[in-house]
Amino acid sequence: MNIEAARNYCLSKKGCEESFPFDEDTLVFKVMGKMFAVLMLEKPDMIVVKCDAGYAAELRDEYTAVEPAWHFNKKYWNQIHFNADVEDELIFRLIDHSLNEVVKKLTRKMKAEYDSM
Repeated sequence: MNIEAARNYCLSKKGCEESFPFDEDTLVFKVMGKMFAVLMLEKPDMIVVKCDAGYAAELRDEYTAVEPAWHFNKKYWNQIHFNADVEDELIFRLIDHSLNEVVKKLTRKMKAEYDSM
């Protein structure tokens, strides 16, 4: 996995928008205005994704490449290092999981708008 493959996968998701809301090095991916993934250009070897709290802990126990995300709520956000002990397919599934975690917490109105995209 590399930063470009991760970026392209995030951008392929329905309704995804990318921006630099914090600084010029932190690329944020949002759906319906809600963040679901982050790539840091100064650390191009990892991605930050949201996760169910229990699953986040399981992943950290199983993989050395998965750690609590720096500057995020560590209960829900993991940083995953590329080219370590996490297969690319799992990283893609974790991006999907992150997106689903965000979408399921949208308001009913926002979900309807997202579904109609």
